[in-house]
Amino acid sequence: MTYDVDPTLLAGNRRPMAGYQATHFLWAVQDGVATITLNRPERKNPLTFDSYAELRDLFHQLKWADDVKTVVVTGAGGNFCSGGDVHEIIGPLIALKAPELLMFTRMTGELVKTMRACPQPIVAAVDGVCAGAGAIIAMASDIRLGTARSKTAFLFNRVGLAGCDMGACAILPRLIGQGRASELLYTGRSLGGEEGERWGFFNRLCAPEELLAEAQKLATDLTAGPTFANGITKTMLHQEWAMTIEQAIEAEAQAQAICMMTQDYSRAYHAFVAKQKPVFQGD
Repeated sequence: MTYDVDPTLLAGNRRPMAGYQATHFLWAVQDGVATITLNRPERKNPLTFDSYAELRDLFHQLKWADDVKTVVVTGAGGNFCSGGDVHEIIGPLIALKAPELLMFTRMTGELVKTMRACPQPIVAAVDGVCAGAGAIIAMASDIRLGTARSKTAFLFNRVGLAGCDMGACAILPRLIGQGRASELLYTGRSLGGEEGERWGFFNRLCAPEELLAEAQKLATDLTAGPTFANGITKTMLHQEWAMTIEQAIEAEAQAQAICMMTQDYSRAYHAFVAKQKPVFQGD
C-alpha cells in the first residue's frame, strides 16, 4: 500500500522568517543567516519579561523556518547583555509569590530549551559585558566568539540566588569542566576573554571591530554546508547527553543512515568524482 502526501500540507508548517518584525530586539536575515541584536545599549542590553518571551517564541518558530539556516546573537554598543533588567525584572520579582516566581523561572528556562531545540546552529558574538541571563544565552549557543575585553559572569549568587539557573549546572560543566564551572557558579566572578578562550568557553577571540563580521562569516560558512545534516548534528549533540555510549552509537547509526538518503550526500559524492566543490542545498 502506498500513501500519496500532498506537499502543500507539509508546506503549511513552514514559516518564512525574513519578514519577521521583532519588537524587543533587532532582527535581520541575509542569505540564510539571521542576526539577533539585543538593542538597549544605554543599559548594556538587559532583558525584560517581554524580551525573554519574544526570544523564546522566536527560537521556537525557527523550527519551521526554511529561510534561516544559522543564527547569530550579538549585542549593540560594545556589550553583549547585562542580564535581567534590575528595575523591570529584579524589582518586580521581589513582590511575587512562589507560584508566580516559578512561572517566571520556567519561562526563562524555556528560552534555553528552544535555543537547543531549534535546528539552526547558533553563533554568539560576545563583546564586553555578558552577565546573568546574557551569560546563559551565550552558554546555550552552539559556538561562541569573544573578544579580549569580554567579561562573562554567572553572577546569580551575587544577588542571593543559586547558580543553578536556566540549565547552567548541566550545560556549563560540559563546556569548561566541573571544577571551573563550580568556581564561576559559586563565586559569580567574571571570566575574562583570554581566560574564557583557554577554558574552552570561547571558540576563539576576535578584535572587537571584527567580531560581528567574523561571527557572520562563520554562520555563512555553516549555511553553505549540508544544513539538514547540521541540524541532525545539533540534535544528536543535545540528545546524547542522556545516553550511554552504546545508545549513542546506535542513535548515530540511525541518524547517519537518514543523512545518507539526502540529496546533499549524493551531491557531495558526484562533486568529489568531478573534482569540484559540492554545492549543498539542504535537502
